[in-house]
Amino acid sequence: MKINKERLQEHFEIISQYGKIREAGLCRPALSSIEKEAFSVVSGWMKEAGMTVRIDNSGNLIGRLEGGNSEGPVLMIGSHLDSQPYGGRFDGTSGVLAGVEVAMTLTEQRITPQVPIEVISFCDEESWRFKKGLFGSRGIVGKLEPEELDRTDKDGITRRQALIDFGCDPNKLEESVYPPGAIGAFLELHIEQGPLLDVQNKPVGIVTGIAGPLWLTVKLKGFAGHAGSVPMNLRQDALLGASKMIGEINQIVRQDPSAPSVVTVGSLKVFPDSPNIIPEEVEFTIDLRDIDLNRRNRYEQEIRIMIEEVSTQYKLTAEIQEDTNLEPVDCAEWIQEIIFEESKIMEMDSPKMMSGPFHDSVIMSNACDIGMIFVRCKDGISHNPAEFASYDDLAVGTELLYKTALRVSSKLGNLQLSQSGLTKGGSVL
Repeated sequence: MKINKERLQEHFEIISQYGKIREAGLCRPALSSIEKEAFSVVSGWMKEAGMTVRIDNSGNLIGRLEGGNSEGPVLMIGSHLDSQPYGGRFDGTSGVLAGVEVAMTLTEQRITPQVPIEVISFCDEESWRFKKGLFGSRGIVGKLEPEELDRTDKDGITRRQALIDFGCDPNKLEESVYPPGAIGAFLELHIEQGPLLDVQNKPVGIVTGIAGPLWLTVKLKGFAGHAGSVPMNLRQDALLGASKMIGEINQIVRQDPSAPSVVTVGSLKVFPDSPNIIPEEVEFTIDLRDIDLNRRNRYEQEIRIMIEEVSTQYKLTAEIQEDTNLEPVDCAEWIQEIIFEESKIMEMDSPKMMSGPFHDSVIMSNACDIGMIFVRCKDGISHNPAEFASYDDLAVGTELLYKTALRVSSKLGNLQLSQSGLTKGGSVL
């Protein structure tokens, strides 16, 4: 094994202290002071690996290891360091620390990649603070929306202010955008966040594609009244209507038991939130995901029609706001093949599998070919302090990432040379 397993484990144990909750959990909000501290620690390791380090105006931490051709397309590797409010210490963090370890190993082996390698921790992948995530990855591919800077967190802090407090300039977001063709490929290592590898007793898997998430916020308005005096048949109870909708949403998405479609209502707000007042306003979220876009679109339409019908039945008004809409994406077959071949060399039978959770790779597919490696996650538990991946499995996954990065960077370098006409006798110099 070329990578340093003990160093990788030490890095995990150090960074897991930043935002630690309970015995093994994590709460590291995007663009928070605790994430800035974690960035400082990881940037130190990047510098040890010989990388130049910066934080761009979209809040991304980026370390760059120069290649033989400094003008060549970048091989980007990474994930995110922000966590869920009640999360685990491996989600996202694994991909960043594995990328740093790849860079450290290249430097120790005195290997200069043919093209530059950048290790990145994307800003706000998790989405919960401002209810619209994947901010950093969208920032570098030019997919940000101006109005989202005005989104607020639960404390009323805007994303714009959070970026300023983090040391970024939200008026210069365009400076974070990479020109077309500047990124040659993106690799991401991540814990599976599901049970398949654990059930199959496999340390790593090869991701074939990522389901597309659709996030909606539903706002219902009825009429408040005294809980003891308004007859049941005269009420405009927004919570009663929401309850009916939530049940129907689940039935709609369960109609094909063989499909991997999933839906979650994970946030519910009630106003005025008093035990003896009929609820006047309710706001809830819908997280709908599928690898089949046509099926997802069909379910969305059925949900919208149902919400309109239930609103009429309960004498409510309904507003549906779209927060996130990403199409499913495929991982590049040539990168899948490299991962598969290197896995075989390491004497592993790594299954190919789709990802239900979304990742920054979904956004990066807009700019370049992508590849993902999954690492076994105990019992499939994630977004929970009980989330666990063994250091042995993480080391195996990181070694596979290292070997994959070597071959991908070499292919990108050869492609660049070929396109530049720097060939002789049909062979790339």
